[in-house]
Amino acid sequence: MRILGIESSCDETGVALVECAAQGWPRLLGHALHSQIAMHQAYGGVVPELASRDHIRRVLPLIREVMAGAALNLADLDAVAFTRGPGLAGALLVGSGVACALAAALGRPVMGIHHLEGHLLSPFLSQDPPEFPFMALLVSGGHTQLMRVDAVGRYELLGETIDDAAGEAFDKSAKLIGLPYPGGAGLSRLAEQGNPAAYKLPRPLMHSGDLDFSFAGLKTAVLTQCRKIGPAAHTEGAPERADLAAATQAAIVDVLTHKALRALKDSGLRRLVVAGGVGANRQLRQQLQAQCARAGVRVHYPELHLCTDNGAMIAMAAAMRWQAGLGGLEHRYAFDVRPRWALHERTA
Repeated sequence: MRILGIESSCDETGVALVECAAQGWPRLLGHALHSQIAMHQAYGGVVPELASRDHIRRVLPLIREVMAGAALNLADLDAVAFTRGPGLAGALLVGSGVACALAAALGRPVMGIHHLEGHLLSPFLSQDPPEFPFMALLVSGGHTQLMRVDAVGRYELLGETIDDAAGEAFDKSAKLIGLPYPGGAGLSRLAEQGNPAAYKLPRPLMHSGDLDFSFAGLKTAVLTQCRKIGPAAHTEGAPERADLAAATQAAIVDVLTHKALRALKDSGLRRLVVAGGVGANRQLRQQLQAQCARAGVRVHYPELHLCTDNGAMIAMAAAMRWQAGLGGLEHRYAFDVRPRWALHERTA
């Protein structure tokens, strides 16, 4: 079974091809990705209409690139998968429309995949795949969730953000100190030069007793600190700016680590999967690795180049759902999308 996966939920166009049998982990045959970061930088954030138009330009050349790299033709495909949601409606419709048109032309079935399920299962593409059951920390620009995962399609939401996600906290804080979009990665690099103890920032809901997150208050605290520091908070090379970046990152990482360890303790699970764009953060990985090692917990991540949105995770999720006998492959080409779609509502 060869499945082509298409991801177009936001500002990355991803295409990938996996091959799978009834048993054993699916094998990645090739993938290609185009990021729209350069295009959106002029606007300081993602412009949905521009994102949709760029997906239209990129998706077919990427499909050709992936198929050529695997030395296969479109007729060699057995199914096509696409991101059905959540995401930007127009962007989702591009991937959905292309996937359904291609599948219909080839007479192949199509499968709509939940974007977060793709992230959740992306570590199975790594050299050190996890085993079920496990605790999952999904951290990205739009989502921060703790999920118990017992098998493919069996997900229990234990906690989530009630306002800003962790990725939003990184990006918005970066913007406050004058870093260009997207600021999260830039803030992390700047934090390496700073002292995380230089400024005392809040750790919202860290000791709330539940597994929910909140980062909006941290953003406000960063803004207040910027005003106290003055021009140095926005000045390139100023130690105050690097210190504030380090303090901001430390606050976010402390909350994520504490909540993840709390979820593991409460559940009794001994495996943690960290997925989503923020999962590439080096400080988060180091802190989780150290604390989980002391607790006797194994931590699994997708490969660094698969932390951001990509087609490989969509193709992988489709393959694993097929292997698990969950259905979803059908000759129905309505290309309907779900811009708002909770993962725990994903039907098995």
